[in-house]
Amino acid sequence: MRLLYTPHRVNIRTIFAQNLRRLRAERELSQDRLAQRVGMDRTYVSQLERGMCGATIDMVAKLADAFGVEPASMLERKPYWLKK
Repeated sequence: MRLLYTPHRVNIRTIFAQNLRRLRAERELSQDRLAQRVGMDRTYVSQLERGMCGATIDMVAKLADAFGVEPASMLERKPYWLKK
């Protein structure tokens, strides 16, 4: 099955990057502090937030756990924690 490109379709990496940045900001965490919590380098957090690289499914789960949200919500355009 071939997926058709639509101009309104947002890249999943971009959605993840926006949600990661939003969650970190809401919890008033620096990139350094978040990186320490999940055992990664601050530059990797920066790259993820800018959509420069993709996170593994394990890393998505680790970050979601650090924020106390479901991993799938980090990939949603309007995650449940934003619908309030």
